[in-house]
Amino acid sequence: MKMIVAIIRPEKLDAVQTALDKMQVHLMTASDVRGCGTQRGYSENYRGNEGYIRLLSKVKLEIAVNENFVDATVAAIVKAAHSGNIGDGKIFVLPLEAVTRIRTGETGPVAIGP
Repeated sequence: MKMIVAIIRPEKLDAVQTALDKMQVHLMTASDVRGCGTQRGYSENYRGNEGYIRLLSKVKLEIAVNENFVDATVAAIVKAAHSGNIGDGKIFVLPLEAVTRIRTGETGPVAIGP
């Protein structure tokens, strides 16, 4: 079992969800987050004052998958979220030690689904 954490552009969320649905990956958590990386923010003028925005809006996806879905899930996210510009995001694949479905008490890979 793995936990896939993806940080993507907000405007790419619908495309990523569609791509994951096609891969039969439906279970995810999406959070609005702010952060910076290579992009390092941008300057903006507001009411005559210049301000520097360091933390940019992104969407963080957390997706628990069984081993046989890892590569397909990562590939679907990369394909759907890619624009070729700085700030497209990152994907992290982490080990997932335990999962329990609260409703049924099921544990392990069966708690994630197929």
